[in-house]
Amino acid sequence: MANSASGMAVNDECKLRFLELKAKRSHRFIVFRIEEKIQQVVVETLGETQQTYDDFTASLPIDECRYAVYDFDFTTDENVQKSKIFFVAWSPDGSKTRSKMLYASSKDRFRRELDGVQVELQATDPSEISLDIVKERAF
Repeated sequence: MANSASGMAVNDECKLRFLELKAKRSHRFIVFRIEEKIQQVVVETLGETQQTYDDFTASLPIDECRYAVYDFDFTTDENVQKSKIFFVAWSPDGSKTRSKMLYASSKDRFRRELDGVQVELQATDPSEISLDIVKERAF
């Protein structure tokens, strides 16, 4: 396990599941949470490959912070199939201030553990991670 600057460790399962998403494409998305009792970032939800972007956004709690990655498939203007891995720092307005601070202070170190992320988004409400914004950032 790697220690982050804020004292949060990254559970090995986080890196393992991310590698499965990146290399094997065995997950559509992964949602991570900070488990304060054990001072670790852990996997909370694994999205099946057939799940949609709506399933992904629905898996993010409305009033709690999370980190997430999403494997976004798209077709370019030249009709070429591509995919990009998005990292989402989810910090909704309704979440506790302590939680927002904890997630903010641990984000950079955790993000660096996920080698292969191509786009990063920070969001405080669902409109900031709408499918239109993701499509715009993918190109």
